[in-house]
Amino acid sequence: MLHRLLRSPAGLGGLVMLLALLIAVVATPLVSPYDPYALDFGNALLPPDATHWFGTDNFGRDIFTRVLAGAAYDLRLATTCVFGPMLLGILVGLCAGYFGGWIDVALMRLTDVVWAFPFYVLVLTIVGVLGPGEGNLYIAFFLVNWIGYARIVRGETLVIARLEYVQALSILRFGPARTMLRHILPNAVTPAIVYSMSDLVLTVQAVAALSFFGLGVQPPAPEWGLLIVESVDYMRDAPWMTIFPGLAIAFVGVAFALLGEGLAAALQPRG
Repeated sequence: MLHRLLRSPAGLGGLVMLLALLIAVVATPLVSPYDPYALDFGNALLPPDATHWFGTDNFGRDIFTRVLAGAAYDLRLATTCVFGPMLLGILVGLCAGYFGGWIDVALMRLTDVVWAFPFYVLVLTIVGVLGPGEGNLYIAFFLVNWIGYARIVRGETLVIARLEYVQALSILRFGPARTMLRHILPNAVTPAIVYSMSDLVLTVQAVAALSFFGLGVQPPAPEWGLLIVESVDYMRDAPWMTIFPGLAIAFVGVAFALLGEGLAAALQPRG
């Protein structure tokens, strides 16, 4: 699969972009001498130059350093808020599609109840009730974000469970757990993996939006949504405070979108 992914221009481009960002995050102490939290009012609102590549904010903090530090926050939040619920959704969809009957009806009615509410409204409601903070973000996304994966895997499982080789496993008295995990899951999970890439794009944007409204990560964390919040009053005099965090969000979104396109091509069955 990796070979086919690398042969895809979109997949290769997305992978290179993400690797470049991860390398930059890890190497931040080597490429920037500044502390992302240290205040330096004497250098406040400096435009981009050779010393401060992205300029400084209203507290004199180096924006380049804070954008790289924010990448660690946003990537951790996005991956946790996607892959945690993804595992739950895969398990629910697998059980619903394989067992059928009242189990399928009960699990799908539960997904329908959650699916009936707009995603952002439900997340905002949960975070609003629990209160702002990184931990509550995880809870909100875990409660909401599994639905899409459950529906995708259930549909795939319903098709695969009717194939002859799966029917033969029941005759051989293979247990449900072995049949689902070893013989159905590897064939049913591919669409969920591809979907997770687009879900990562939406989650990065959602996390930034929640932080913008004061419901996500709290100051002084250098999360990208917070960086944009802090720049609102300075958009006219210091537009770089808004531009670079916004470009970082767009960069990650494009990277995951390209990687998702490459994965779709790489995982597509060969004719």
